[in-house]
Amino acid sequence: LLFFRVLPSSSEGFGVVEKIVLLTFISAVILMAILGNLLVMVAVCRDRQLRKIKTNYFIVSLAFADLLVSVLVMPFGAIELVQDNWIYGEMFCLVRTSLDVLLTTASILHLCCISLDRYYAICCQPLVYRNKMTPLRIAVMLGGCWVIPTFISFLPIMQGWNSIGIIDLIQQRQFNKASNSTYCIFMVNKPYAITCSVVAFYIPFLLMVLAYYRIYVTAKEHARQIQVLQRAGAPTDGRQHHPDQHSTHRMKTETKAAKTLCIIMGCFCLCWAPFFVTNIVDPFINYTVPGKLWTAFLWLGYINSGLNPFLYAFLNKSFRRAFLIILCCGDERYRRPSILGQTVPCSTTTINGSTYVLR
Repeated sequence: LLFFRVLPSSSEGFGVVEKIVLLTFISAVILMAILGNLLVMVAVCRDRQLRKIKTNYFIVSLAFADLLVSVLVMPFGAIELVQDNWIYGEMFCLVRTSLDVLLTTASILHLCCISLDRYYAICCQPLVYRNKMTPLRIAVMLGGCWVIPTFISFLPIMQGWNSIGIIDLIQQRQFNKASNSTYCIFMVNKPYAITCSVVAFYIPFLLMVLAYYRIYVTAKEHARQIQVLQRAGAPTDGRQHHPDQHSTHRMKTETKAAKTLCIIMGCFCLCWAPFFVTNIVDPFINYTVPGKLWTAFLWLGYINSGLNPFLYAFLNKSFRRAFLIILCCGDERYRRPSILGQTVPCSTTTINGSTYVLR
């Protein structure tokens, strides 16, 4: 999802059948990203309970960034890929490339903020979490997710800092005399490749690994402690009401949270690592990475914008209920049971950034 590169050889050799298959796949990715992210935003706007959870502010902002990627970036990349030609002019090429870098970097920074929010929610005491995640701090973090990418997108790209020292090579690849085609070429020199890759991927990736590792260890430790208490026949929540049911529910929730984190990190690495590793390596091997490989890694990153709604929302029970209410036009079967009707003693635990009621 970053640093759009389409070299003259990227779509060269695509036949009619290949272009149809490619266009079908790309259309499915774009449609999935648009509908999924729209559904997340509408769900939070309509559901008061979802708005009370601090993590969901990051998820909504993430959905907005991914939605803009699917509307403002992906379609133009798909058109050029299929047509093997850029028809919108040099200035719009710079603008679209800047938007690509801005929005995809913002998406990654949001993922990093979500991991930090969940770390404080699960691994720290409730008072620490409330002190760390104040409304002001959340606003500052969200602002940073949108402001920081501008310093590696519009500012350097419009000033041409990324092309210093490689202008001749870029001009050679912008026009293909054999097919009389023009391309929107975005190539980066070594300083820009290293700086932007570190800011947009490697630092957020390191923070996410550290945060999710601590969350995983904490969740597994909670599950182990509950199992020990169960075997000892002791209450797991300090209450005398239904200890077995409570502890079993909590153990399953903690274990599921740990597995979910593994899925999230696995998908993130699968989508982004190939692109950013290649992005740093390519300038040091004289830009010899094949165009089709660049295109494959680029669209693998774009797929992440379509996966994020599923990873951060669809796996959450509260979000799923809100989605069903929206899709089923407010069907009462999917609404939350009234709190007044609860007769079973309850306690709460914060797992995966959300508060769960354990009966």
